Amino acid sequence: MKTVALISGGKDSCYNMLECVRHGHQIVALANLYPDGSQDELDSYMFQTVGHQAIHLYADAMNLPLYRHPLKGSSIATDRYYSPTAKDEVEDLYELLKEVQNDIEIEAVSVGAILSNYQRVRVENVCSRLGLVSLAYLWQRDQQDLLMEMIDDGIDARIIKVAALGLEPQKHLGKSLQEIAPVMRRFNQKYGLNICGEGGEYETFTLDCPLFTQKIIIDRQEILIHSDDAFAPVGYLRFQEMHLQAKDVRLF
Repeated sequence: MKTVALISGGKDSCYNMLECVRHGHQIVALANLYPDGSQDELDSYMFQTVGHQAIHLYADAMNLPLYRHPLKGSSIATDRYYSPTAKDEVEDLYELLKEVQNDIEIEAVSVGAILSNYQRVRVENVCSRLGLVSLAYLWQRDQQDLLMEMIDDGIDARIIKVAALGLEPQKHLGKSLQEIAPVMRRFNQKYGLNICGEGGEYETFTLDCPLFTQKIIIDRQEILIHSDDAFAPVGYLRFQEMHLQAKDVRLF
């Protein structure tokens, strides 16, 4: 199917694109929701927004059109099941995908959901309303196996936000998946953290993957502390300068 990929910049949305291609689907466009205003990130139940400054580079890295829409709504309808609700952030997703659908032919949506029923139900609601199929190949996968697969398959993603017991902004931000994997296995045993960060423990930004013709290089960044909690400080990276670098080999 002709597929639009919902991308946040994170490892999950990127790896699901790779799985879509492996299953014979064609990625024809990228779609992203970003903070409306000057904020770096939003307290969203649905979407990762930290790292949004570099999302535009995905279009050139994959030679695909990128559709973007500001997140104007918030998490209003938080019940288990979702019905269209004015000023809810889910309606921003609807408007984004409707714009893509009006512009090019699409049949499916690539979604990087792993464990969040909240997210899955809402994406499927929007897809149903637009007559699209939701493709979520990571759904309910074992997190340790999944993270190791991402690493083995060439997903180069870096930690850009931490918000969990044991994770420290100055120590863990900027780490690769290879570097964070043993840390998360240890903290999973010690604190019960989700290895893939599905409990909001950390967020990532993908710099390279087999689908990219160019890789993203971050030239300058800064660490911002959102909450200086003594036990679980929350901090994230803000990208200030970045560029694309050509690659010799593309696998897909």
